[in-house]
Amino acid sequence: MKTRLAVSLALASLWHRKKILALVCLTLTLSVSLLLGIQYLRTEVKQSFTSTISGTDLIVGARSGQLNLLLYTVFHIGDATNNVRWSTFQSLKNDSRLNWLIPISLGDSYRGYRVVATDENFLKHFRYGRDLPLALAEGNWFAGVFEVVLGAGVARELGHQTGEELVMSHGGGRTSFSNHEDTPFTVAGILEPTGTPVDQAVYIGLDGMEAMHVGWESGVALPGRTMTLEKAQGRDFTPEAITAAFVGIDRKILTFRLQREINQFAAEPLTAILPGVALSELWRLMGQFERALLGITGFVVITSLIGLIAVLLTLQAQRAQEIAVLRATGASPALIASLYILECISLALLACLLAVVIGAAGILLASPWLLTNYGLQVTLRPLTAPEWGLLASVPVAAALVSLIPALSTWHQSRRLGFGEVADQ
Repeated sequence: MKTRLAVSLALASLWHRKKILALVCLTLTLSVSLLLGIQYLRTEVKQSFTSTISGTDLIVGARSGQLNLLLYTVFHIGDATNNVRWSTFQSLKNDSRLNWLIPISLGDSYRGYRVVATDENFLKHFRYGRDLPLALAEGNWFAGVFEVVLGAGVARELGHQTGEELVMSHGGGRTSFSNHEDTPFTVAGILEPTGTPVDQAVYIGLDGMEAMHVGWESGVALPGRTMTLEKAQGRDFTPEAITAAFVGIDRKILTFRLQREINQFAAEPLTAILPGVALSELWRLMGQFERALLGITGFVVITSLIGLIAVLLTLQAQRAQEIAVLRATGASPALIASLYILECISLALLACLLAVVIGAAGILLASPWLLTNYGLQVTLRPLTAPEWGLLASVPVAAALVSLIPALSTWHQSRRLGFGEVADQ
């Protein structure tokens, strides 16, 4: 009975002061939305980051560090320390324990974007996110020597369409003065957005990579010796080496054994890494920044709760007559003090509810824009346990900070000297 009376009085008090408390609730809602939004985004970004490549069991490259191999093969950052001989790749391909291999050859660029030479297995076997396959938004996968497929980000930023001709640049820098002008590539297709580094690269065949480097020595084209579209007809452009290879294994139990065997490969020094492990290590190195951001947001919520205390303490002087009336009608000091606690918790719960609604609406509206403009794949999903924990901490914190005005009111109501009718 007392609880029902306290809740009824608290709701009536909130409604009586709805204008000023609405502003407090709005401030708290925005703070909780920011806190929950950052936690939600960091979870989604981590999921997107660690799922940049999925379904690939091993990445094989020349002997180097784990993170270096991951960065230049998956994120196209940096360069390989050495190449892998084509004969070595063929030996791996002939191993019946390996289900599929995707060759990767890097080295050139197009207007600052990496040129990735590969084959049809890239479209067929490469996976990202939750085992999602690549798909073409326009056109077809390259078939000819001088055909290119563009990542969604490249096509969007540069405004390219299928059928256009592109001239690749020698070297991987953003600015190059050596261009493969004799071997322009025709855009055969454009990939669907993936929210991964796949969007920020252009894809050609291994034979195309070899063909456009015919007649080049030490980064310089030799006059009269470079390849042209006419000369390339009917020629064999089997590469001598590639940069790395993605490997898929049917029997996952063999993964660690194959990794050890490849790392001990006798023909040349190789490194085989587990992409999931390498991605987790890379995220661990970057994680301190997103944790610091979450901590800053937590302070924003605390500041909003302190503002709520300030408002309640300011209103306390205006509620002296209300407290006197409640005491005269038999309300105990504890009942009067509990009104502040219930009011704070009610405002916090309302702010949390509004924050969830605003956050869900914001994700539905912003997710296509984030994917298109920033390559960030954010989907609407149920809240995780840590996110529910953060949300639950807000009313708990509100209950704790409400003890300050509640205790002050308790002392004030006791000094009024009325009988404790409600406690009898």
